[in-house]
Order: sequence, then C-alpha cells, then structure tokens
Amino acid sequence: MNERPLRIVVFGYHTIGYRCLKELLDRGEEICAVVTHQDDPHEHVWFESVVELAQAAGVPVLSPTTPNTPAIVSHITTLQPDLILSFYYRRLLCQALLAIPRLGAINLHGSLLPRYRGRAPVNWVLVNGETYTGVTLHYMIQQADAGDIIAQRMVPIAFEDTALMLFERVAQAAVELLRDTFPLIKAGLAPRTPQDPAQATYFGGRTPDDGRIDWSTSARGLYNLVRAVTTPYPGAFTTCRGKKLYVWSSRLIPDSAGEPWPPGTIVGVQNGGCLVATGEGHLLLTLVQGEGEEVISGETWFRRAGVEAGMRLGEGGGEEE
Repeated sequence: MNERPLRIVVFGYHTIGYRCLKELLDRGEEICAVVTHQDDPHEHVWFESVVELAQAAGVPVLSPTTPNTPAIVSHITTLQPDLILSFYYRRLLCQALLAIPRLGAINLHGSLLPRYRGRAPVNWVLVNGETYTGVTLHYMIQQADAGDIIAQRMVPIAFEDTALMLFERVAQAAVELLRDTFPLIKAGLAPRTPQDPAQATYFGGRTPDDGRIDWSTSARGLYNLVRAVTTPYPGAFTTCRGKKLYVWSSRLIPDSAGEPWPPGTIVGVQNGGCLVATGEGHLLLTLVQGEGEEVISGETWFRRAGVEAGMRLGEGGGEEE
C-alpha cells in the first residue's frame, strides 16, 4: 500500500527552490501552496522560476511582500500542511507560521552550518578562498539558519570555480540531500543535532558595490573576488580615467624579480592579459569590459584604451601618481 502523500507548503525561490520543488512534485507529494518572491526589476534574473514550475503543476502561488501577516498565517493554517519546507526563500518566518505543521518547518541552506549563516553563501565562500562548502537541512527557528541540523552534504571547491560553477554543484547537492533525507522527514524520524553557536559565522547580503576592487589586497584575494562575482553576478570592477572597468576573469601570476610597483599599477601585457600590481603579487586581467563596451581580452583593452605601463587603476582616475 502506498504511503499517503504529505501536504506541504513550500517557501521557495531561485534555482534551488525550483529544483527542490520539482523533486517534491516528482515524488508525488501534495504541494498545497507555494510562497515565493516577486522578481526584483533591479536584479538580473538568471535563475530558474519557481512561479513557472508551480503554475505548470497547478499549484497555488502566493507572493506577499512579507509572509508574516495575520492573513498569510490564517491562510496557511487553513491548508493544514504536514510540513513547511523552505528553499532559498529570503524572509524569516514568524513563530506562528513555524508552529503550524505537525512535522515542523525545515529549511535548506547553501552552506555547512553553523558556518556561513545568512545571505549569498556561495559567493562569500569564494570571496574568502574556502576549499569546500556544502548544503544543510535544518529545522527553522526565528533566528536565521540557527536551528537543529538534520543532515548535510559537503561540496568541494576547485581553485578554478566561479560562483556559477559552484552554485550548480551546490544546487545538485541540495536536491540529492533532500532526496536522501526526505523519507526520514516524512516518517517523523529526522534527526536533530543542535548547532554550536561558538562555531557560527554570519555574512550579510551583497550589493553590486561590493565588487569594487581594492588594489592593496593581495592578488589571491582579488582573484577570489573576481571569480565570486563574475557573470551572472554584477562583477568586480575598478576605474580607469574615472570610468568603470569590469574584470570578468583573471589569473594569478607568479612574482618575478624587478622593480616593485604600487598597487593598482598597470605593469604591461602578458599571455593575452593586462598585468596589474596588487598589495601582494600580480593579477592578470584576462577578460575586461569598459563602461558601455564589449567584453574583450585584457591585452586588447590595453592596446585599444591607450593605457601605458605605469598608469594606475583605481578610484583616483588612472594616471600615474
């Protein structure tokens, strides 16, 4: 005899929300509502649409500015869900919502909690040069990403990974973790391991201005920034002659003996790129884009823009100081 499908309310957004919702639909669970966000017109929407998937499956969709209103709480209560699941939903749920389902409210977070609580964990782990990350299923409490852990899956980070490359593997790990753990959740047998608050780290959301390059940073640190915010994210940028110059890809170049250059100084061209001194080491800008221009190699930009070795990139405009 087949098990009765669970009645589930899904709070979800983004690609991970889409793929985890699809996993639940493919399992034949009863999704009685999806709560999601309206797309921000100021955000580059490159990810898969939870709304489109839910509508195609005939699932009612709600997109309130906040879910924590008496009307939403009342509506979810009338649905009598067995379980609330949250996948990359960007709002904390109030206690009144968390208390509704008999099996609890569970979130999937894109890091190995308690590290990297908060927003944009895939970008932050690259900015910080981590060598691994992962995904975590945990019970929700009113504090962000702080509830008891059910299960986790590690995801290695390669030195060449960009945010999009890593995000794809994190999304795959998220679906696999949900698939493997769901039978325990459904049976009410999911384990609970309290998080150690002493090990917790928290990172906030990122804005396009967080991609600004500080040339006093080490070459390795800047390489990590570039790969963390490159396409489809807003990008790392500096200035040249007062205009923005985006850096979409870069490489570390071993230092060689010679005159030390101040950070941000253009040293010359090498291997198709434009070589720039940093606070420690040199960074080769391999793909760049001037404001309103096409993406080109660093060497092509160097020759087209009429810059010279000794010129400085950064907030001051671009002339040698």
